[in-house]
Amino acid sequence: MTASPTHSNSPSRRSAILRLGVWAFGLLGISGCGYTVGAPYAADVRTVHVPTFTCSDFRRGYELQLTEAVQKQIQLRTPYRLAKEPGADTRLTGRIVSIDKRVPNQNATDDPRELELSIGVEVKWEDLRTGQIINQQTIPLAGNVAQVLGTSSFAPEAGQSLATGTQDAVNSLARQVVGLMEIPW
Repeated sequence: MTASPTHSNSPSRRSAILRLGVWAFGLLGISGCGYTVGAPYAADVRTVHVPTFTCSDFRRGYELQLTEAVQKQIQLRTPYRLAKEPGADTRLTGRIVSIDKRVPNQNATDDPRELELSIGVEVKWEDLRTGQIINQQTIPLAGNVAQVLGTSSFAPEAGQSLATGTQDAVNSLARQVVGLMEIPW
C-alpha cells in the first residue's frame, strides 16, 4: 500500500487560499470596521481660499508664518487646490488669539535653559456656495483646554532659538488646522 504524498503547495490549494483571503477581506470591508476607502476629504469641495490669518496679540509676523504653513499643508495633505476667493468653493479663516512664551527651566543665574512657546488659534471653514460653516474650532480664553494649540519647547543653551521654536509650533498648528478639514468618522 503506497501512501500518496500530500502537496500543500498544489495550485488548487493555493487558489482556494487566495479565494478565501479575498472573501475575508471583502467581508471585513462591508462589516464596518471603522476604516474608509478613499480620501477622508469632502468630494464636492475642490478649492479653498486661505486669507492671511489675523492676530489679536501685539506680536507681528506670526500670522504670515502660520498662513504659509497652513497653505503648504493643504497642498501636501489634501486634494484641494488653493484659489482666490471669488472662484473658491470654501474659505478657511483663522485668528491667532494667544501667543505665550514661558520659562519652565532656568539656571542658577536666572538664564533660561528651556523655553515653551504656545500659540492658540480660532479657525473657521465655511462653504462659500451655501454660506454654511463646515467646521469651526475656537480657543476658550477662560483657561479651559484649547482645542487648536501649537506648542514647542526649545533650549537656547543647545543652540535652539525662538525662530526654531516658533517654526515647530507653527508647523504643529498647521497640521492640526488642516486635520480639521477631514471628514469626521
